[in-house]
Amino acid sequence: MKVTQEKLPASQIGLEIEIPPDMSKKAYEQVLQEFTRSANIPGFRKGKVPRQVLIQRFGSSRMKAAALEELVQNGVRQAVEQEKIDAIGNFQLRSSFEDLVQQYEPGSVLTFSAAVDVQPEVKLDQYTGFNVQAEKAEYDPQQVDKVLEERRAELATLIPVEGRAAQLGDTAVVDFSGRIVAEEGAEEEAAEIPGGQAEDFQVELSEGRFIPGFIDGMVGMNPGETREVSVKFPEDYPQADLADKPAVFTITVKELKEKELPALDDDFAQEVSEFQTLAELRASIESNFQKKADSKTDANKEQAIISELLKQIEVDLPMTLIDREVDYMLTQTAIELQNQGLDIKRLFTQDMIPQLRERSQPEAITRIKRTLALGEVAKRESIQVEPEAIETRIKEVMEQYSDRDIDHDRLRTVVEEDLLKEKILKWLEERSTIELVPEGSLTQGEESEELASAEVTAEPETAAPAETEASE
Repeated sequence: MKVTQEKLPASQIGLEIEIPPDMSKKAYEQVLQEFTRSANIPGFRKGKVPRQVLIQRFGSSRMKAAALEELVQNGVRQAVEQEKIDAIGNFQLRSSFEDLVQQYEPGSVLTFSAAVDVQPEVKLDQYTGFNVQAEKAEYDPQQVDKVLEERRAELATLIPVEGRAAQLGDTAVVDFSGRIVAEEGAEEEAAEIPGGQAEDFQVELSEGRFIPGFIDGMVGMNPGETREVSVKFPEDYPQADLADKPAVFTITVKELKEKELPALDDDFAQEVSEFQTLAELRASIESNFQKKADSKTDANKEQAIISELLKQIEVDLPMTLIDREVDYMLTQTAIELQNQGLDIKRLFTQDMIPQLRERSQPEAITRIKRTLALGEVAKRESIQVEPEAIETRIKEVMEQYSDRDIDHDRLRTVVEEDLLKEKILKWLEERSTIELVPEGSLTQGEESEELASAEVTAEPETAAPAETEASE
């Protein structure tokens, strides 16, 4: 079989394939035999239908088309094997199939053109001697005090309040009922909010726990007092029939309680941790914050190196690789959403999937380029991961997730990829100059941009009409 290669854009190789007469005839004869075995034509026994009758019944074009499908499939496969082409994905037929049907004569030479995707060639002009800036992450010492106060709040005791009205920070026991306010001039009366009623409901008077206005309306109330509080549901409220609707809640405060916090001393430290003194507990919290800051700084340095590396790479990506990366990204997003209890069938509809795929392409391309650039550095500098390091990391992961069913082959692949990436980045960092600058100095004034392809924003299906938990 004669094959002529041609280099095409987007990491494709064009193939002009010449099918010899014997293959051309054999494929057509096989199609006739298949039709003969399966055709059910009145007046003829199955398997005994004359050739001319078959052709008249099903049409010459249909017979040729069936034979051509086999010839093209087998022809491309044999051409790729014959030319030792490392093809990825499926092939694309460059010739018009309709024209081929018209030109095809069984027993004559058949020539057609196809294209296959191949691994792209990577050009990396520079990968050492970078001069980059990265933000140095710092933690606010006040965060330590905040953590300690949060732990104190967890151990707080609620004690009854007497002689004053409700204020922020209190815990109230209330009865409430809500109704939607009818629009002016509307004939229907105000409708009760489904699920918008409760008795002996305990609520902490802190901002963000309910729809705007609900908590503020309770501030200043005394036990035994009833008040009507006007609110408006947010435009993005999860229940569409309540979104942007005005409402009135009738609230009766039955009890008021306030938090009595434990003393911030060594006894407190012993109760909330394994440490014997408050100083040790504080030092541990500070250490954790510092480790997080150091990790963020390291990540910033890595990102600075990678960003510079991506400026140096030239690569013509085939659609096969892009499509595979998009598939992986959307699959991971779907798994994460499903683990959160969301209905992915409602989010990944037939109408939405093409949009998600299109929006995911830019990030997919960046991810592929990053992988190829790092891989090129590893190849040129013979950077490899020692088997002992892989086994050690696998053992650590297995111990950490001993209660889970883990795919060992997949784990090994992921661990090896992660360790190799770490080693490459460390190699690049050692051969670059990184200036650490104050946190926020590189991003100040820039709006943070989220890649829509990486995330799918989803709202919960339902929420209690009177309460929306604040993100914590």
